[in-house]
Amino acid sequence: MAFVSFVGRVLFVSVFVLSAWQEFNEFGTHGGPAAKSLEPKFNVFSKHVSAQTGIKVPEVQIIHLVAAAIALKGLGSLLFIFGSSFGAYLLLLHQAIVTPILYDFYNYDVERKEFAQLFAKFTQNLALFGALLFYIGMKNSIPRRQLRKKAPKAKTT
Repeated sequence: MAFVSFVGRVLFVSVFVLSAWQEFNEFGTHGGPAAKSLEPKFNVFSKHVSAQTGIKVPEVQIIHLVAAAIALKGLGSLLFIFGSSFGAYLLLLHQAIVTPILYDFYNYDVERKEFAQLFAKFTQNLALFGALLFYIGMKNSIPRRQLRKKAPKAKTT
């Protein structure tokens, strides 16, 4: 059963590993295509958050956000493969930050084609988020093995 669980974790994080690998290979000096597609969406998201909450989103360079996303996906995936809850938390953090920014279906009219595409990707990422929450919940609900203290042996004389 442990091997099946390991294979399941490897297959699950393959989504994160492959996307981190692709972003890493295309990173270059300006963050690659990931930075190009993220920058306008991040600017819209920042303006939206500032308008709704009155809190100014701090200035960040997009290249740093892409590098952080690659690091979160890479490290989180590696730890998750070996059964670490911390890896799952890193992947959760990545999903929680990236999903509403990249898949901003709420900025489009329902009749537009982009709305349907972005909403489908958004719900897929929500499913990944839910699977990570399920993993963490199951990991925390299984009691850890308790070491039994050996009873002292009776002395024979």
